[in-house]
Amino acid sequence: MANAILARPDMAHLTLEYFALLRDEAGCACEEIETAALSLDALYEELKTRHNFTLPASRLRVAVNAAFARWDHSPTDGDHVVFIPPVSGG
Repeated sequence: MANAILARPDMAHLTLEYFALLRDEAGCACEEIETAALSLDALYEELKTRHNFTLPASRLRVAVNAAFARWDHSPTDGDHVVFIPPVSGG
């Protein structure tokens, strides 16, 4: 996962959904944003800065349009992105 946030020349309008700790840290269960992030990894780094997320991407799963995705996947306009933290409990 890259430290630099790569950006694209055009903006993608995304719907984001958060669960558990991420929902608490963001202060919302979902939001719509405009981003120039080239990958889901870069998008999460952008969101970590915005919401002060404490979980590293390596501890999360990410899904795009109801299918698990790789962190190097490039989000496109209209995507629904879900960040899924580790499940705890019994």
